[in-house]
Formats: sequence, C-alpha cells, structure tokens
Amino acid sequence: MRRLVHRQRTGALAVGLALAVSVLVPAGSAGAADQYEWAALGDSYTAGGFVGEPQPPLGDASRDGCDRTSDAYPGIVERELDEFPPGKYVHLTNVSCGNAVITDIGSTRQTPISPVEPPAGGWPAVDPQIKRADLNDGTDVVTVGVGGNSLPFGGMLLKCLELGVTPGKSCREYYTSPPDGEESIRDKLARVQDEYVEMLARVHEAAPKAKVITVGYPAVLPEQGSDCNRASLTELGAIKHADIDWLRENVLEPLNNTIQQVTSFFGDRYVDVYSSSVGHDACQPADTKWVEGICGDAADYWPAKLPGTLLNCAPLSKRVTLVHPNAQGHANAAAHVERAIRLALLDL
Repeated sequence: MRRLVHRQRTGALAVGLALAVSVLVPAGSAGAADQYEWAALGDSYTAGGFVGEPQPPLGDASRDGCDRTSDAYPGIVERELDEFPPGKYVHLTNVSCGNAVITDIGSTRQTPISPVEPPAGGWPAVDPQIKRADLNDGTDVVTVGVGGNSLPFGGMLLKCLELGVTPGKSCREYYTSPPDGEESIRDKLARVQDEYVEMLARVHEAAPKAKVITVGYPAVLPEQGSDCNRASLTELGAIKHADIDWLRENVLEPLNNTIQQVTSFFGDRYVDVYSSSVGHDACQPADTKWVEGICGDAADYWPAKLPGTLLNCAPLSKRVTLVHPNAQGHANAAAHVERAIRLALLDL
C-alpha cells in the first residue's frame, strides 16, 4: 500500500508540474522549439544492465555493448513524460553505458565490456558520452549518474569479498593503508572529486543552456553490516560485517557527498536516491530489496557466470548481478529524477 500511495503522489505531482509548465510555455509561441531535448549520461546504474528489454534489441546491428535497458530509470521517466508532457514533448537521448567512469562522460573513449552477445574480438570503443549525445546549445536538460566505477566501487567489493575469507585481513585496512600500487580511499575520493569537477565543466561547456542534474547512488549497503548473511551470495557474500559498515560510512556515503558538493558548486541540481532507498539494500529479503546482491534475479539474457572469474550463480538459479538496482530500484530513482526534470523545465 505504501508503494501505491507513493506512486499516486508522484503521479499527482507529475500532473501538477505538467500543467504548470503548459501554462508557462504558450502553444506555438515564437522561438519556442517543438520539443525539449534531454540527454541521459551515466554508468550501469543509469543504463540498467539486466532490467527490462535490451536497447537496442538483441541481434540489432547498432548494439554497442553498453547494456541500456527499457526499464532503467531513463526509460521509465521517458514514458511518464510522454503520458504527462511538461508543455512539450521531451525527446530522450540515452547514451549511458555500463562500466563507464567519470572521464568517459566528457573526455575519454570507453571500451564496453557487455557479456551479452559480444562480437568476435570484443566491443569497439565508443566516443565520450558528451559527443555521442551531441550536447549543444539546444540541449535543455542533462542528467548524469556516474562516479562509482572511478573508485572503482565494484572492484573494491570484489576485493572485500576476497579478503572476507582471509583470516586476519580486512578491506578497511587494505584501502586505508594500501599496498604499493593501490590508492588509499582518501586518494580515491580526492581524485573522483577532481574528475567530477572537470566532467561537469565539460558538460556545461558543451550544453551551455542546459539544466544539469546529477544523480547519486542508492543505499546498496545496509545500515548495519550484521544484517547480511555471509553465507549468501544473493546478498554480499563473505564480506565481513565490519567491512560492510566501513564501505557504507567511508566509501558510498562520501562518494554521494562528493557528487552533491561538486553539483552545488556548479549551481546544478542533485538527486538524492539514497535516503529513500534506506532499508531496501542488497541484504534485505527478496520482496524488500531494491538492489540485487552479488547473485540475483535478472532477465534471461543476462549471464549466470562472470567471464574471467570463478563466480558462478547458476547453482543458485540466479545470475551475476554484482550489487545493482533491480526494477524496484530503478522505479524509485525514476520518481526522483522525473520530479527533478519537471522542476528544471520550469526554469527554462
């Protein structure tokens, strides 16, 4: 019932904002474009990966290995904006890509690593997302969800999983006083901040008239590490409870804070999806979690084995989900991003 009420309230807000924008934008007004241009940039938490139907479809020659899906939050928001248009049609250009790092948004070419129908020889590199989205002075809204892979958060989780079965070792110690060749968590977060500043500067330069909206990360980790069953790969596996608490307090929350602070520095809008997702982390029951665990439920096309590793979720009748949002998680993100976009359009 709570979810239904939440959706009803969101729908009512959408209708109200749509009516407000329709009043502010006279039909056929001189100089007004016939549609808004929205570009969605980001990593797998934006692209979707295993949630919904692949976009482009499986077998399509235009597939690029980025694993965008129909039920990731950009697609959900697009459908809501179609149903309740904010004065004008909103055209979405979604170039988000799984495994993208911050620099892949504005300056570097990314080589996708999708395990779904990869071509012989692997996926070819793709241009920076700013270029692929063709950001320009006609772009009205840009949403950006990126940062985790730049730590990299997923790599840290796998290291914590490895150290979880090593007596006397912890990933807190590993990343606080790292071995040669590994950055400390303090250095990682400092680098992420610098990269995020440069990335947002490039976005604003490419789309000088756009309203820029950044999207943080959900509460993928529980409020108490002891909530997790260390024998369950459908949660966080063997990661020590103390390390789960450390990852939440010293990695995930500071990452979101960094994104929010840089966003505020540029005068942009930050979307907090963390607060609303507390209690829906990867260690909750299946009907409560908005984030799948290391192994979890995913569409049939998604693999049960992680290429190049020993991780195999097939014996559990699960697929390799590596702590990513499920359909409920994307629906929650969509509600917040949709609201932010409608509010941004009011300022145009």
